[in-house]
Amino acid sequence: MNGTSEGPAPAADLGPAVTESDNGLAPRTGRTGPPTYRSVFTAAPLAMAVVDAEGLVVSANDTLGTLLGTDPAALAGSVAADLVDLASDAGTWHAYREVLRGHRPRLRCTRRLKRADGHSLWAQVTVEPLADSGDSGGEDTPGLLLSVADVSARRELQARLRHLQMHDPVTRLPNRALFFERLTAALEAESYEHGGTGRIGVCYLDLDGFKAVNDTHGHRVGDRLLAAVAERLTRCAEEAAHPRSGAPLVARLGGDEFALLVEDSTGTDQLADLAGAVLAALQPPFELSDRRLSVTASVGVVERHTAGTTPTALMQAADTTLYWAKADGRARWTLFDPERNANRMTRQALAATLRPAIERGEFALEYQPLVGMEDGRVRGVEALIRWNHPQFGVLAPNRFIALAEEDGSIVPLGRWILRTACRQARRWQLAHPDEPPIFVSVNVAVRQVWDSDLVADVAGTLEETGLAPELLQLELTESAVMGSAGRPLQVLKALSDMGVHIAIDDFGTGYSNLAYLSRLPVSVLKLDGAFVRGFQYAAVTDAGPGEAANPADEVIVEAMVQLAHRLGLTVTAECVETSDQATRLRRIGCDTGQGWLYSRPVAPDRISALLGHAGPGGPAGVQAGVGNP
Repeated sequence: MNGTSEGPAPAADLGPAVTESDNGLAPRTGRTGPPTYRSVFTAAPLAMAVVDAEGLVVSANDTLGTLLGTDPAALAGSVAADLVDLASDAGTWHAYREVLRGHRPRLRCTRRLKRADGHSLWAQVTVEPLADSGDSGGEDTPGLLLSVADVSARRELQARLRHLQMHDPVTRLPNRALFFERLTAALEAESYEHGGTGRIGVCYLDLDGFKAVNDTHGHRVGDRLLAAVAERLTRCAEEAAHPRSGAPLVARLGGDEFALLVEDSTGTDQLADLAGAVLAALQPPFELSDRRLSVTASVGVVERHTAGTTPTALMQAADTTLYWAKADGRARWTLFDPERNANRMTRQALAATLRPAIERGEFALEYQPLVGMEDGRVRGVEALIRWNHPQFGVLAPNRFIALAEEDGSIVPLGRWILRTACRQARRWQLAHPDEPPIFVSVNVAVRQVWDSDLVADVAGTLEETGLAPELLQLELTESAVMGSAGRPLQVLKALSDMGVHIAIDDFGTGYSNLAYLSRLPVSVLKLDGAFVRGFQYAAVTDAGPGEAANPADEVIVEAMVQLAHRLGLTVTAECVETSDQATRLRRIGCDTGQGWLYSRPVAPDRISALLGHAGPGGPAGVQAGVGNP
């Protein structure tokens, strides 16, 4: 007890005898031996006080007086809860009252206490029943024991460690962990009750081309650039501080990604202004010792009500919007668009279910006639795929073909289209033996040429279905065919040698390398519908003249038709919608036409009704044969 190994202290050191009435402790009179409870209490290094059943301080030791910077005798009679701030929150106050009543064995909490000289300290406060010490002569010790331990040093160390844990060492900004902690707290707070707006906003930014800085100048320069960017963002946030909500929190989320969190935002205008200020702040070049570097940023902006929003949902929206900003050209900010996001979600949902849909048989083919311009007879059909989606209904190919090309499912889907179309063409041939057979035209994606053995797929399909090679036409886009070399060109030649016809789709909109055209194994050019639409004569109505025709389109089409014929190619005009267009196309020598004038894409049984039919005036007969429902 005295810090030595010489045995118990002399009796004279134990202090005068006391009675229960003057200190609240059990008496110990006139005998020597081990230290008394009184002497231990008085000399203890732990700050303590005895509290009666009413919550008043009976006595305090010298250590507590020193801790609080006051005379311990002056603490007697004071309210213990006020002395150590136990009534500052409802939970602690309730627990303390339970200890006073004997319904709870102990209370332990941490409090910030103020000394008499105005300085403050962090203390761990413990309140528990004052148990019999074992040397009190058999009498119970009354009340509670209040002990106070100075934990300021430990608290300061914890604060330093937390700061290191929650801040980025390169920029000294809050890191991802602290950002999400603040974001979560902001979303959980009922800011309406405290005069807040109940809204929140995030500017999520990514430096454009920062990897090139690291690769060119090294990571040390990259870190210095990040620190300089952080300084400008912090200054920008301070300038954007709101009287009510303060300055936005600036954080580095990792790599070259930063975020500015605006609590109690006032609307999208505030976030838009902040995003614009950020871009402007980053525009001047950065002077880094002997280097002068410029950097731009793409910023995704999200602003919404806190109610019903989660940190994950908010940051997913911010990340999506940042992606849009980069896709739209970088060095700009983009505001979150729910409709655009819904389209993205739909696209993702389609991509996730595309391959299983092939196995489930959710796809079907419709066929659009290709009609001879001279006699109006059906020469062939183009197979057009439809997706009977269980959630989104019937989807046209422009909704999912690009997705299939991205994830590679275009290969199995393309095989299915090829087999289904060839099988159907063979059925028509067998069902109409007295009529000239019609060919079927199937679109082929470039990825099918690279990622599969297209020649083997075509040969196997023709053998399986019994369809003659000359009754199959494969369509590739102009941009995919022009300039082809290596494997694509070899594939096209092998298919052509097999007897399959090769058509260039949407001709006139891609490379238009006419010199190269003569060296390709192509037999058909399909003119893009943009040229045909320019054939429309100006319509005169009560409202005045309609859109004027573009005479240049007819000159261009006529030249392409003549060139194609000189090369031994046939020409199909797409998007033929009026009789006037058909008449002019026929006059300049176009071979076949395709469009709503003749028929929309229809089911296979509707095509059967057209075979062998040509009414008066050629194309009009086909139009009458199918019609538009």
